[in-house]
Parts: sequence; C-alpha cells; structure tokens
Amino acid sequence: MKRIPIICCAEPDQRPNTGLYASPTQSETASKETNKTYERLLFPRLGVLYERAEPVLYAMLRFAFGAVLFTHGLPKALGTSHGSMADPMAGSVNLIQNVMGLPFAPQLAFLVMLLETVGALMLAIGLWARPVAFIITLQMAGISYALGPTWPWIDRGIEFPVLMGFLALYIAVRGSGHFAVDRKLRLVI
Repeated sequence: MKRIPIICCAEPDQRPNTGLYASPTQSETASKETNKTYERLLFPRLGVLYERAEPVLYAMLRFAFGAVLFTHGLPKALGTSHGSMADPMAGSVNLIQNVMGLPFAPQLAFLVMLLETVGALMLAIGLWARPVAFIITLQMAGISYALGPTWPWIDRGIEFPVLMGFLALYIAVRGSGHFAVDRKLRLVI
C-alpha cells in the first residue's frame, strides 16, 4: 500500500527521514513534487508514535469490529436469545421476508448467520478481510434500507448499521493490514 509522506513542523535538517511522517529528500522532492500532500505536526516527535501505532491500532479495530459482529451471529447459530430478541434467527427471517420482501428468507438468514459468525471470525483474525468486509457492507446497507428512515438506534433506527457499514467499507478498501493471518499465509486478496 502506497503511503503519502507527511512533513513534521521541525526545521528541514531536524526532521526524521523515515516512514509515513518523514520529509522527502531533495531528489524525492524534485522528482515527485507535483502529487504529494504534506502535513505539519504540532508535535513532530509524535510522528514516530503515529507511524508505529497505526498498524497495531488498525488490527485492534478490525478485531473489535469482527468481535462485535460475532456477538450478533452467535445467538443466531445457537438459537439463543440476544438482548430483547427471543429468537434472533426468526427475527432475521422476518426482516428479510416481511420487511424487505425478499424470497428464500430462511436461506438468506442462514447466510447472514454464516457471515456474522464465520465471516466475523475471518475479519477478526485478518483472513480475506476485503471480500468479507465488502459483503458486510452490503448487509449493513440492506439493514439500513429495511430499518430506515428512522435514525436513532434506540428507536430501532439505522444509526449503528450505517456506522458499521462505513467501517466495513473502510476495511474492504484497506484490507487486512499488517497483523493478519492472510499476510502471514501470503494469501492476500
């Protein structure tokens, strides 16, 4: 993944010359001046912290998103209650069949359960995060359509499905990241 170099606010001769928050050398500046964006950090020494923390924090974000999604799929798989919903699988079938008006509601609900369990685990460990996250984006768009136009989540609105949809879209574009199983297996999609 190509990163955009960013300049710290220190004087040119005092800037660290490594990574994402590095200043370009004169030859780099001369050859690539036209399409670079630079950011001045108020505290230049934080650039190293940002650069080192970003891959770890992204892995934590991806893991947390997968774990949250897994908590929605597991009750469907086990047939147990989830919050105020006595039968989440039946709730999914009802949403797909009666609200969205789609055929094959039980089969689609089963696929949703697989996405929210197996797909969530794949996302959490970083195995083929791009296609899994893209499918989750589509699922969240469908949920937002079905529950809309009510916005507040407390009123069964689309607030959280929209947020989760955009997070999934970001992961679909960004990929699994540095700390991921598919990177270790060299099976990145």
